[in-house]
Amino acid sequence: MITVAAVGDVHLDEEMRGRYRRRLGGLAGDADVLLLAGDLTKHGTVEEARVVAEEFRGLPVPVVAVLGNHDYQSDAPDAVAEVLRAEGVTVLEGEGTVVDCPGGRLGVAGAKGFAMGFPGRCASEFGEPEMKSFVRHSREAAEGLRRALKPLEADAVVALTHYSPVEDTLAGEPPEIFAFLGSYLLAEAIDASDVDLAVHGHAHRGTECGTTPGGVRVRNVALPVLGRPYGVYGIG
Repeated sequence: MITVAAVGDVHLDEEMRGRYRRRLGGLAGDADVLLLAGDLTKHGTVEEARVVAEEFRGLPVPVVAVLGNHDYQSDAPDAVAEVLRAEGVTVLEGEGTVVDCPGGRLGVAGAKGFAMGFPGRCASEFGEPEMKSFVRHSREAAEGLRRALKPLEADAVVALTHYSPVEDTLAGEPPEIFAFLGSYLLAEAIDASDVDLAVHGHAHRGTECGTTPGGVRVRNVALPVLGRPYGVYGIG
């Protein structure tokens, strides 16, 4: 058995310094790895990234993260990622990593993902250049996840995104904004590989549990949804 802890949308800034760290005291006994599903900062500044790095550095388990839309707000996602990596956090974007856990090798494929919507209610790559660019970015994000999943050799595999791959975990959000909360292309990438669990954030008013069309468990780990420091999920 491999046990995964996961949380997203912690939205840390200077005012939150030290507060989240205090909630991680039981992590070593709960899980083998901690996954962060994006929106780690409020406005994507380097200063906020330093707060995030301090909260999650030196933990008793490996930490693997993707960035979210808030982490892009100040147009410095590479700098944000570099600050986190300098403190030992593995930050993924269209990449995969393998973590050695007591119960086996865990593969994590990570990509922020993007919006577009779901079958019957999604944007299409047609019309104005702006719309084509919007949908093209979603396709490229999903393709990055697909590429990251393909070469992973592990006993269990998790797909880690910020945007949702399914509508299930958006229940509770206004239906009018579903198209801006995720994309079915992410689910297609997940179902095309041997994935055991998909984890995302972003939907603060959504629902924790869902499933891809192919039967993969999906968990919305946005902190407002969980109502606890992290969710814990067993694989195997």
